[in-house]
Amino acid sequence: MAVTESVEVPPHWMPTVALIGRPNVGKSTLFNALTRTRDALVANMPGVTRDRQYGVSRVYSRPFIVCDTGGVMSDAAGLDAMTVGQVELAIKEADLLLFMVDARDGLTVEDQRLVGRVRAANKPTLLVVNKVDGLDEDTVAADFYQLGFSPMVTIAAEHRRGLNVLFGHIEASLDWPEQEQAEELNSDLCRLTIVGRPNTGKSTLVNRLLGEERVLASDIPGTTRDVVRCQLSWRGREYELIDTAGVRRKSRVDDAVEKFSALKTIRALQGSHVAVVMIDGAEGITDQDLTILAMVLDSGRAAVVAVNKWDDVDRDERSSVRNEVARRLNFAPFLDVIQISALHGSGLGELMIAVDQAWKSATREMRTPELTKLLTEAVARHQPPMKQGRIPRLRYAHAGGHNPPRIVIHGNRVDTVAESYRRYLSNMFREALKIRGTPLLIEFKGGGNPYEGRKNPLTARQINKRKRLKKFVKRKR
Repeated sequence: MAVTESVEVPPHWMPTVALIGRPNVGKSTLFNALTRTRDALVANMPGVTRDRQYGVSRVYSRPFIVCDTGGVMSDAAGLDAMTVGQVELAIKEADLLLFMVDARDGLTVEDQRLVGRVRAANKPTLLVVNKVDGLDEDTVAADFYQLGFSPMVTIAAEHRRGLNVLFGHIEASLDWPEQEQAEELNSDLCRLTIVGRPNTGKSTLVNRLLGEERVLASDIPGTTRDVVRCQLSWRGREYELIDTAGVRRKSRVDDAVEKFSALKTIRALQGSHVAVVMIDGAEGITDQDLTILAMVLDSGRAAVVAVNKWDDVDRDERSSVRNEVARRLNFAPFLDVIQISALHGSGLGELMIAVDQAWKSATREMRTPELTKLLTEAVARHQPPMKQGRIPRLRYAHAGGHNPPRIVIHGNRVDTVAESYRRYLSNMFREALKIRGTPLLIEFKGGGNPYEGRKNPLTARQINKRKRLKKFVKRKR
């Protein structure tokens, strides 16, 4: 089950509330209001939400899981039909349904058709009439009484109006566990973000790893619009999978929803531990692939490059594709490149091994004595080059942080250290510490002169000597 980054306790003991309704009734707006996040994309157009989006509401006295779903239409086809499938799954796993309608549109035929689907689920349901701001609530509510739901709650999710009443009804409608003691969050949880161009197979990879159709996956570029988070257990280790929208070149992005999707992808990347950069093996590595990879490395995230759709590459061309990818990735030789087929599941074991290696490297503990010893050996083998007639003196090193790992080197005249020598030290530390799949930052700090700017007062003898020297200079003149 997917949860937002703010989750501090395991979600398995918390009840789930699903938001159900036709398109553009304000489900994502209410989701953001309940979770106090901006995790769900909101736009004044139907069909923005397609996948299930989970979050945790901690606004009221008791936390619960909120599930945002896509809008349901009776004549759904293509991607819309797949969205309906996601809604059906959300209804099955929910403990309470919030059936949302639009006060400004009134009761529509689509609402009446959806009522049958909601009643067939035989789940506790609250009718939520949204967008009542500026309207007479009694008049609006009268139109929906014929649906037969009681109680009915009127809200304005965008302005957070009526949410306290809604929280009260939610608390009364749910069966809360007797024990609600928070368990410690698994510190070994790895947040794994899947990024890449549109239609490279990101959602297919997520579904294959989870073993279920958790997110929509199709051959249509841009199917995924939101950031979708899922929990994954793989060979005894816990992960949070983060599926993101495909990132195109800025010059080709003119849709407002796509711009927000790209921004949410960047934010998700900044909050992750490891990124899997997906490349379409059938198309080969492109300039946009390199741009996305550079974005990942610039953010300091560990990364693994997954060349997907390997089964579509002719056997005679595989060697040339490998060579081309290696040639264009020569600026980051520390990255692992894995050939996979997300559709058929080949190479996923090797991919997850590389992810674990990158994660361990990014969070590796580095002790000061070990780093200082390696620094001493590196300087003994190859001293820093002289610059402006001076040679830098490097004295000791210590760890300066994780994810990405940072090594701080102290010494004198470190401002004269050449960039080539910085790369030499980085490669040496990386090889000695077996760091793979993550950037390694080298930072220099000078010791400085502790007596700079300080002057001792002159003694009486020094003062008399200075006076005699001045008299002697005058006589000579």
